[in-house]
Amino acid sequence: MHIRPHFIALLTYAKSEDGGLKIPAMSGYRPKIRFPFHNGEFSAIQNFIDVENVFPGDTVSAEVTLVDPANSLEKLYEGLDFDFFHNDELIGHGTITKMLPPD
Repeated sequence: MHIRPHFIALLTYAKSEDGGLKIPAMSGYRPKIRFPFHNGEFSAIQNFIDVENVFPGDTVSAEVTLVDPANSLEKLYEGLDFDFFHNDELIGHGTITKMLPPD
């Protein structure tokens, strides 16, 4: 089953010395995302645009798919900032740059 991406975001990965990943993330990486309107986390898939790997400290555009968005899609909008995590460690920040049409 193929799930269409929900939005495009500009992602900034934290540097390793600032608590970011120690190795590059590959396209298809699945961090947890926290939006300011929700206390919990969402599993997400980040498919990088025009690159296969992102190194700590890099900024990249990506198509982002929420694995189980529940009823949260209507709360998303262009310009919304969010954080993303590996386990409980903050590894980056993102901003939605474009909402994609639903299926």
